[in-house]
Amino acid sequence: MTTPEFTSNRENFCYRHPDRQSFVLCQRCMRTICPECQTQAPVGVICPECMNAERKNRTPAQKKAARRWGGRGTGTMTMARSGRPVVTYALLAVTSFIGLVQLIPGMNQPITQALGFFAPYLYPNLFALPFEPWRLLTVLFVHGGFIHLALNMLALWMLGQSLEPMLGRVRFLAMYLISGLGGSVMVALLAPGSWTVGASGAIFGLLASLLIIGRHIGANVTGILVILGINFAFGLFVGGISWQAHLGGAIVGALVALIYTRTKRRDQRTWQIVLLAALVVLLLVIVAFIPPLLLLA
Repeated sequence: MTTPEFTSNRENFCYRHPDRQSFVLCQRCMRTICPECQTQAPVGVICPECMNAERKNRTPAQKKAARRWGGRGTGTMTMARSGRPVVTYALLAVTSFIGLVQLIPGMNQPITQALGFFAPYLYPNLFALPFEPWRLLTVLFVHGGFIHLALNMLALWMLGQSLEPMLGRVRFLAMYLISGLGGSVMVALLAPGSWTVGASGAIFGLLASLLIIGRHIGANVTGILVILGINFAFGLFVGGISWQAHLGGAIVGALVALIYTRTKRRDQRTWQIVLLAALVVLLLVIVAFIPPLLLLA
């Protein structure tokens, strides 16, 4: 039951439908809007007039990206598919927590030995070691020091802000993990006797995927290509950096991005899942059969 004071206040009703009571405000103009007039935004909702104004202010590149990725509305509407980059924040939180625990005196070596990647742990029959296949992915959450951790987390935060809203949470997480898996597989192939830690494989996968997706939507990707090349070359010439993980992550991340760009329509979702699953199976088959031959050689 409402009071006369309430009904006489037009701010309690949708400005486009004066007969509809509402308590929700547009985050742009702060006017009251009913559910029919609400368009989900990264934070709150916006009204149709503000949405139209935002459409008009989009750059040609943004409009092209929306068309290529199947979006009908604004960049805000594309963002609303996944909202805030929750997966990015979760990965940052978990990885940073483990990395900071590693900095506690006496904790670095046990955590590294428990979660770091060492190919012989995948082949217990050859080396009388326990079978620990989870190391293919847990390696993403341990690092070799504060600088190593900070640089990877900064890169994850920057790349996640762009990629997760564009791809959605599930696709972004799949890309991150599959790229990390690709990095571990490449280490097993090219450096099977070395210990590896860090999220660099997954980070390079995100960077390579941004290159592929940017090229697909017609953006200028020269800067991304230069950054990717510099970082990869840096790993080649500086000791103690696993360039193998960088290479594997970049290759697999590019493949995942290629799958996404070729199966972005809703009716192609099944094919997308099938192709991603096939890529994972291929990586597991490679790591299961080829490295043992190298380790025994």
